[in-house]
Amino acid sequence: MSTPTDRFYDALKSRDRRFDGRFFAGVTSTGIYCRPICPARTPKRDNVRFFSNAAAAEAAGFRPCRRCRPETAPGTPAWHGTSATVARALRLISEGELDGGSVDDLADRLGVGGRHLRRLFDRHVGASPLAVAQTRRIHFARKLLDDTELPMRDIAFAAGFQSVKRFNTVMRETFGRSPTEIRKVARTEGQDSPEGRIELRLPYREPFDWPALLDYFAARATPGVEEVVDGEYRRSFAYDDCRGVIRVRRCEDRPCLVLSAPASARRRLMDLAERTRRLFDLGADPVPIADRLGADPVLGDVVRRHAGLRVPGAWDPFELCVRAILGQQVSVKGATTLTGRVAARHGAPLPPAEQDGGVTLLFPTPETLATAPLSDLGIPQQRIDAIRELGRRVSARELPLSWGECHDRTHLALMDVPGIGEWTAQYVAMRALGQPDTFLAGDLGVRRALENGDGMPSAAEALALSERWRPWRAYAVLYLWKKETPA
Repeated sequence: MSTPTDRFYDALKSRDRRFDGRFFAGVTSTGIYCRPICPARTPKRDNVRFFSNAAAAEAAGFRPCRRCRPETAPGTPAWHGTSATVARALRLISEGELDGGSVDDLADRLGVGGRHLRRLFDRHVGASPLAVAQTRRIHFARKLLDDTELPMRDIAFAAGFQSVKRFNTVMRETFGRSPTEIRKVARTEGQDSPEGRIELRLPYREPFDWPALLDYFAARATPGVEEVVDGEYRRSFAYDDCRGVIRVRRCEDRPCLVLSAPASARRRLMDLAERTRRLFDLGADPVPIADRLGADPVLGDVVRRHAGLRVPGAWDPFELCVRAILGQQVSVKGATTLTGRVAARHGAPLPPAEQDGGVTLLFPTPETLATAPLSDLGIPQQRIDAIRELGRRVSARELPLSWGECHDRTHLALMDVPGIGEWTAQYVAMRALGQPDTFLAGDLGVRRALENGDGMPSAAEALALSERWRPWRAYAVLYLWKKETPA
C-alpha cells in the first residue's frame, strides 16, 4: 500500500494545480521549500520532506523558494487539523491577535491554558503559535515588497513588525536577502496602480464563481456604504487613523482578486486584506467541497452547473447582524432599502476626498445604534428594540461578535437578544463568523429546494437531511438557494 508521503510525492511530480496550497515540500539537499506546482526539477524522493503549511516548513529550517513563491499560495485547509480550538486560534492569529498580544492572552480568549494551546499547535500544525504569526507577517511583508512601492518603514509596520530593525533581520533570515534586495530582484507588479492607491493580489483556488458572488453582493449592497459597478465591488471602511473606500475586482490573467486601497491606509493593509479574503471566502478549497456535495442525489446537478460557489462573507459582523434583523419577514430588496435608510440617517459621511462613486457613508457604529431613534423606519418596535439592544451589548463587549469566536458561545449570546431568533443567529454564523458547517434549516428557500413528492420538509426534517453534507453545510445552503432560483 502507498503511504501518505508517497501520495504527496506523486502529487508533487504531477504539478497538478489542485494541490496548490494543500501541502509544501521541503528539499533537504537545498534547504528550500516549495509549492507542489513549482516549475523546478522534481527532487529525489529521499530528499523531500512534506509539511501541511508554510510555518511548519520554516520552523524546520527551510527557506521559501524564489521561483514558486510558497508565500503566495492560497490558505492551507490542512491548518484546521482535527482541533476546533486550533482552527479558532488560526483565525484569530490571521486577524493579528499575536501582533500585540501573547500566546497566553490568545489561550485565555480560547478558554484553554497556554501550555495546552502550544501542545495542540505542535500536534495539529507542526509549528508554534508564534511561528505561525511570524510566517504571516513575513509573507505579507513579501507581498507588499512585490506588489507595492511603499517605503520599507511602512511595510514593516503594515505587516505587524514592532521595529524596522526586526523586520530587516527576519526578512534576511527567511529569504537570505535584505528587503531592498528582494524588491530589486522581483520586479514590482503594482507600478501601474492608480495614483494615490495601493493594489494587492489575493490568490484563490479555482474554480471560482465570481459572477455569482458579485451578483449576491450587488442585490444586497447597502446604498451609500457599498456598491457593485462594472464588475467591481466597492465599500467604505474606517479605523481610528484612517477611512476610505476599497475596491475589489478579479484579476484577468491569474487566479486572484485585486484589492485596491487608498495610500492613507498603508498601515492597515493586512487587516484590509484579511477582511477581503473573508468577504469573498478566498480560503475555501472548492475541490473537496464539490467532491462531497456533487455526489449527493439532491445537490449533484446544481453543484456541477455552478462550480466554485463561495459563501458570501461579511465585512463587519455587527453590520450584517443589523441587516439580518431588518430583513426578517421582508424581501431582499426591502431589507436593502431599510438598511440604506439606517446608514443614511445614522452613518457618518466620508470626507469628500475619500468618497468614491456612490460610496459616501460609513455604516453606523454599535454605540450610535444603541441610542439611535429608529421609529421612522417603518419596522415593528420589536426589531427596533433588537437593534438597539444588539448595539448596546456589542459596544459594551457583552456579546462576542467577531470573526473566529466560538460558534456556540456567540450563538447563545445572539439568541439571548430579544428579537433575534434561530435563523438570524445561524445566518450571522454562516456569513460573519466563518462557520462552514452552519445550516439554515428554517430558511424558506432551503426548504422549498428540498421539496419532493411528500411536500416541503419541516425545519427539523431539513436539519436531519443536512447531516450527510457535513462539514460543508453552509455551501450546501448556497447550492440549495441556486437550485430554488437557478437564474
